[in-house]
Amino acid sequence: MSGIQKYSSIEQAIGLYQSGNNKRTNKDQTGKSFRSVLDQVSSLTFSKHASERLEQRDISLSDEQSKRLEDGVDKAEKKGIKDSLVLMDSLAFIVNVPSHTVITALDSDESKDKAFTNIDGAVIV
Repeated sequence: MSGIQKYSSIEQAIGLYQSGNNKRTNKDQTGKSFRSVLDQVSSLTFSKHASERLEQRDISLSDEQSKRLEDGVDKAEKKGIKDSLVLMDSLAFIVNVPSHTVITALDSDESKDKAFTNIDGAVIV
């Protein structure tokens, strides 16, 4: 297995990778930097269903709201929640926490008189 390096931590691998001290470039085969790939992993994704609901309900999130939603998912993850209801302002989101995927989104009109099922926790941000 020549060419395989072992690292004691992800920080060590990132440091070596970013410093350019290895023989590889800082871009993968698709041209994306290692940092951009890591950033994509840590950010939320929206399922096709959630994207359609946001569009249908004319819901757009500001950068600040997106950050708060991500913070809410991080809080749910720390508590061991797998499927969470995240309430923010007048919006409700069902999120699969391990995959950081928003499953659906509702505005205040849609969430009135609703019962949320298949969740094991809720976070209010």
